[in-house]
Amino acid sequence: MSFGQVAANLLRRLRNSPQARSAFSFSKKPTNNFPVSGRSKYIVGNGFGDYGGSGHHKETLQWILLSGQAAIILGINATPALAEDSSVQFSENTTGSEMSALQKVEDGSVISNIHTSKWRVFTDTGRDFFLQGKLEEAERFFLSALQEAREGFSNRDPHVASACNNLAELYRVKKEFDKAEPLYLEAISILEESFGPDDIRVGAALHNLGQFYLVRRKFEQARACYERALKIKRRVLGEGHPDYADTMYHLGTVMNLEGKEKDAEALVRDSVRILEDGGLGESITCLRRLQYLAQIYIKSNQIAEAENIQRKILHMMELSKGWNSLDTVIAAERLALTLQSVGTLKDAEELLERCLDARKTLLPEDHIETAANMLYIARVKMLKSNQLRKKDIPQAVAELHSARHLLSNSIRVARKFLHQLGKQRRNQQSHGVLRNIGRNEHSAMLILLQSLNALALLEITTLELQESRDNNHHVIEAENVLRECISAFKEFGTQTSLSDSPVVKAEYLSCLKHLVALVNDNTTPSLKQSKTAALEELKDEIKRVEVEISAARRQRS
Repeated sequence: MSFGQVAANLLRRLRNSPQARSAFSFSKKPTNNFPVSGRSKYIVGNGFGDYGGSGHHKETLQWILLSGQAAIILGINATPALAEDSSVQFSENTTGSEMSALQKVEDGSVISNIHTSKWRVFTDTGRDFFLQGKLEEAERFFLSALQEAREGFSNRDPHVASACNNLAELYRVKKEFDKAEPLYLEAISILEESFGPDDIRVGAALHNLGQFYLVRRKFEQARACYERALKIKRRVLGEGHPDYADTMYHLGTVMNLEGKEKDAEALVRDSVRILEDGGLGESITCLRRLQYLAQIYIKSNQIAEAENIQRKILHMMELSKGWNSLDTVIAAERLALTLQSVGTLKDAEELLERCLDARKTLLPEDHIETAANMLYIARVKMLKSNQLRKKDIPQAVAELHSARHLLSNSIRVARKFLHQLGKQRRNQQSHGVLRNIGRNEHSAMLILLQSLNALALLEITTLELQESRDNNHHVIEAENVLRECISAFKEFGTQTSLSDSPVVKAEYLSCLKHLVALVNDNTTPSLKQSKTAALEELKDEIKRVEVEISAARRQRS
């Protein structure tokens, strides 16, 4: 079916639908309001929910695109404003020819209803394709919506601002940033001209632009957008409104990335307080912000505060979802890792083992998350062994034995998972599948390298605890494991973009450095004849990887 046929069919469906009376309408004063249907809301963006007139919070899609039924400026926040009653409505039985001839003269201008209806159809269709991940199709319809807005109204009409903003969001998701920024700026300019610089719609559009700059890591510009949006929302909505808290939270994320932890902490904490005061303290949005606040505390070495928040989150998850939910498991795991960082190893181990049991019940056998869980428990056992080495050598060795078993299973699962993903990559080439595969590959590769690195360290630790035994065996095992780490990076990294990941490269670099240290300290049988040449080769590889990681960090900053 051609592009024109799709549009025509959708237009016919929309015109003949029970909602046609409100769908084909425009407001009394086009220069002051977006065209909307009946008493539906202007919805300005949405990240975690829509705060309607009733005050209830609805968890929903991360991004909501502009709809023909209710004009939306897409973004991260949610700011509704009630629309006026429409002055003109189409009859449900209006034919296509009659509809195309209908016009309404208002304030000395002629507005073509056919452009309004086509603009809405193109926008709705583009939104549907966008939410399905079909970005190329969505772009075609969004471009048509923008063209209809320009032709049917004027270049400075709010319809154009809506269309610009939707198209800008599409380009942001596609990472076509040079196309996105001018559209954001045009939308803001039109809104300021139409409604004034302090209108709530301007605030919402500024929030969207701030999100764009945040993605581009242009923190100064992002902060300026969020600060201005915050002032507008404070004046229009008040300091107790969830949407005001939303922009406050995003401003806090920028401050945190700029290294201003104190300012970030205050903003995020206040955004949480606003949600809690408004009865939204148990919402997904609030829980996410609490977790981010815990991360800020950890970053600023306020571990006790982070632990308190994570305990609060886990308690809420246990009450609301129980341990038959992966959300509860993840909350427990985060708390366990914090406890591990401060040396509370017994509690950390108990939580992690409970997480592993829950994951084995909730997830398929040999899922990659179970491999990560086993890695975390193994690390705790290695730390426990280190604590016991001066008190109880046999028990310290026993902890290492348990850790070795866990690491071996983690390596096995990660390798199996990577091979399975490789088969999927070869068999399925659609864009959406590949995106999911890429994320899973990154996680599995990181777990594999970290588990191998930990296993090599475990062998050396065992050697230190058993000095009088077969020292050479543990050295050889450690060397073999580190070489397996290097070969795994080359095997799986060259097949995908994994080798371009700075995080994966950093773990690979750690393997290289550990191997160099091992070779320097021990003349292993495999390196006796070519120790110098092997060392130089490893050192050259270290330098190459260090340069690549530094270049990637400079590019991100």
